[in-house]
Amino acid sequence: MAKVEFATIASGSKGNCVFIGTENTKILVDAGLSGKKVESGLSELGLTGEDIDAIFVTHEHNDHVDGVGILSRRYDIPIYATEGTWDNMPSKVGEIRYCNKNAVYAGEPCVINDISLCPFEIPHDAAQPVGYRISAFDKTVTIATDIGHITDKIIENTHDCDLLLLESNHDVEMVHSGPYPYPLKRRVLSDFGHLSNENCGKALKNVLCNRLKYILLGHLSSENNTPILAYNTVKNILENEGLTVGGDVNMYVAAPFGVKRRIIL
Repeated sequence: MAKVEFATIASGSKGNCVFIGTENTKILVDAGLSGKKVESGLSELGLTGEDIDAIFVTHEHNDHVDGVGILSRRYDIPIYATEGTWDNMPSKVGEIRYCNKNAVYAGEPCVINDISLCPFEIPHDAAQPVGYRISAFDKTVTIATDIGHITDKIIENTHDCDLLLLESNHDVEMVHSGPYPYPLKRRVLSDFGHLSNENCGKALKNVLCNRLKYILLGHLSSENNTPILAYNTVKNILENEGLTVGGDVNMYVAAPFGVKRRIIL
């Protein structure tokens, strides 16, 4: 049976990069680290930049695009992003060959060999941000981070998947009592900022199904969260719904950097 491999090279407030691959096709979603760090993460997977067929970008913030330009130029990798992201990304990624600049559109699938990616709109303070619902063979993975609140569109695209990477960015009380200046606190907590641990757990209640086997909590803040706090908050919410974490579904915290979780679907 054909297999789909998933790995988080990085997921956090300082950088994001996700690998998804089949025997024939290998892609990245975001490359928000230096080119050297992305190459290091790929090396842990037994890969190099030469193996990557495409990079799909969720939005133009630095922690999602820092390595996009250098990787595209070094390995001639096509880049896919929304038109709004392209309009706001050039100064951050540098020159990209015209033939490697590709647009994606929310709700319209984009096929790379045997992997299909469908972008969907997300609420975040970026130009035209998207999450991705990714399918290969009979497996589906959804990536939804950098979301200020849960929308019907997000629920629709996170439903009935095998693996879900969902944002669990912060603990609300840690934000309130933490060192961030007030405008930044307001941004993080806004409807176009980031999803809290509690709201992550509440969202998961709406997408639980027999098919969902892996939940990864992603994009944790290094200042306003801890892996243990995120995990326990979400776990308690799910177990209050009668779900056994570690039995009915496997749940992990995605690491800020370094391939800590490699899943074969």
